[in-house]
Amino acid sequence: MDITKNSFSFSNISYLRYALFWVCIFLYFFLTTDIIYYNAGYIQMFESILLIVIGQFMTAHITLFILAPKFLDKNKLLHFFCWLFATLVVVFAIYVSIRSCYYNTKYLAFFPERKLKYITQPLLEQLLNFSTFISKCIKFITPTAILLMYRFYKNQQQFLKINEQKKIAELAVLKQQLNPHFLFNTLNNLYALTLKKSDQAPLIIEKLSNILDYMLYRCGDNFVPLQKEIELIENYIVLEKIRYGKRVEISFDNQVSEAVKIAPLLLLTFIENAFKHGVTQELKQAVIKIDLRLENDLIVFIVKNSKPLESVQNTDKQSIGLSNVRKQLELLYPDAYELDISNEKEHYTIILKLASK
Repeated sequence: MDITKNSFSFSNISYLRYALFWVCIFLYFFLTTDIIYYNAGYIQMFESILLIVIGQFMTAHITLFILAPKFLDKNKLLHFFCWLFATLVVVFAIYVSIRSCYYNTKYLAFFPERKLKYITQPLLEQLLNFSTFISKCIKFITPTAILLMYRFYKNQQQFLKINEQKKIAELAVLKQQLNPHFLFNTLNNLYALTLKKSDQAPLIIEKLSNILDYMLYRCGDNFVPLQKEIELIENYIVLEKIRYGKRVEISFDNQVSEAVKIAPLLLLTFIENAFKHGVTQELKQAVIKIDLRLENDLIVFIVKNSKPLESVQNTDKQSIGLSNVRKQLELLYPDAYELDISNEKEHYTIILKLASK
């Protein structure tokens, strides 16, 4: 990942915030350090803490803006930790060199006897002091760990936001495919009735108007009241009863009285499928049974339709509606739905169970 595209950049964390973070780090050490250990007073303590914070800043900056995007974001953990260790070695060497050449020389007269032995050692011996290296590295890496956790949190938030936007976009595409499919079927029904100059045309227009109003203006959310979906189904059934007359026997057993929510247009798709494959090709009387109820926290929806003895079906290609509804279930009810489709000799049954919202 390019550094300029790294999610932990100055586009996401402003210069002011970044500077404020380091001011807080410095103030934390300055306010929690006991002045008694610095015989030269606050100026000595200030410079001692400043050297530590400079080491912390170098470690954090290299880690966050070079090592993390180059190795951590690409899951090259071994490379990341190796280079982090190398960074700590370099930072420790710079810190010891500055402290030995400047700080220790300036405040030599103020050090207690027990520390003189260490600070008067040759520079190479100070650099090879393992215990000092470990203690300083812990201090150097602490702010880096805090910023890495913050970076991880921001990346996760961004990832979730992108996933949500992707889900919304996919659902919008699916609904755009589903609505024209439904309208095409319904308008075909109305066209067939107008050819017959049916007196029921006003009723058809009223029901179609209600359906269009719901589809265009009432079901824009991911979840809608189940009662609205029931009204949509009832309007659709009225249209189909008028179209097919005695050719189809339809029963709709609705046992839902509680206020729950459901993804829009899911249930109607299965009913459309029942009419498409159970009625249009049936020369005699077709039967469609629809059952809707609540069981504990589940919405249970069952559609069972008879199958014509002789039907022409393309088993290799699913209907647009049924294919889309599967995709919507995956997006809106991940791990929270069961769909059982039974294709028997005389009946086609769909049992859908959804977690109620």
